Amino acid sequence: MPLRYTLRQLEYFVAVGETGSIAGASQQVNVSSPSVSAGVSQLEEELGVKLFVRHHAQGLTPTAAGREMLAHARYVLQQAGMLRDLAGDLSGSVRGPLSIGCLSTFAQILLPGLRQSFVEMHSEVRTTQIEADQSGLFSLLRQGKIDLAMTYDLDLPRDLTFLPILALPPLVALYETHPLAHLPEISVSELAPYPMVLLDLPHSAEYFLSFFTEVGLCANISERTRDMAVMRGLVANGFGYSIINVRPQSDLAPDGKHIRFIPLSGGKRPMKLGILATGGANHTQLLSAFVSHAQSWIETRANTLLSTHSNSG
Repeated sequence: MPLRYTLRQLEYFVAVGETGSIAGASQQVNVSSPSVSAGVSQLEEELGVKLFVRHHAQGLTPTAAGREMLAHARYVLQQAGMLRDLAGDLSGSVRGPLSIGCLSTFAQILLPGLRQSFVEMHSEVRTTQIEADQSGLFSLLRQGKIDLAMTYDLDLPRDLTFLPILALPPLVALYETHPLAHLPEISVSELAPYPMVLLDLPHSAEYFLSFFTEVGLCANISERTRDMAVMRGLVANGFGYSIINVRPQSDLAPDGKHIRFIPLSGGKRPMKLGILATGGANHTQLLSAFVSHAQSWIETRANTLLSTHSNSG
């Protein structure tokens, strides 16, 4: 008698194996916990093997058989995805799920609008997004948890492929009454004595601080944060200046206070915004379509992303 299990059941099984709980798997696959639990139980019944040991209030642990089955289930799901991609390529259609990672510093500025414009053009595509720092994006790509990532060209590993789209020179963010806020551009030597609010993310922090070390200076770091909104709030309230590359859509901090954005002089290396993927990932119809759309969508908004003009008057 042929086995009668579904790809959906395999997806639930893998999600439980990766998260260690029904609740965690439910969030990962965006399906209710009872549905996940039922799918895994049905799979166990169909295969005739116990896949997990259930611990009361402590989650699920794969059995020896379960651990071996997980590797095979991942392979089957991978092959099914390749079959779906092949069907799309042969039919010339753009469809299927697309998981997009994005650097957390600019995800709120770029990704929602980019996703919306893409699915408006391709109604059979289902997009999801994950925000992470640079190291996190590398890991998510290698694990196959995202299809591609929107990020900067910072310390890129050789096993991943980067397509640059837009060069973004550094900007200095200052509160309105900062002693340097009246200047048309600001040098690193002028900034050095003043307190700095460092956007302290992996790779990004090293990039910002390199501006000082390369001219023999040290930044006067007074505050550190990993959150872009918190950084803007600290700057607007006079705790120091900061350095960024993507200019926010608004000159207002979350609490409504104003921020000025002024170019950093001296020809400092810009960050390049682009798409990061595993080798050959853009060969599928869906990923190729998204990459092409992202290029044109971002390029048409280049003036906004690069602008230092104040909307606050």
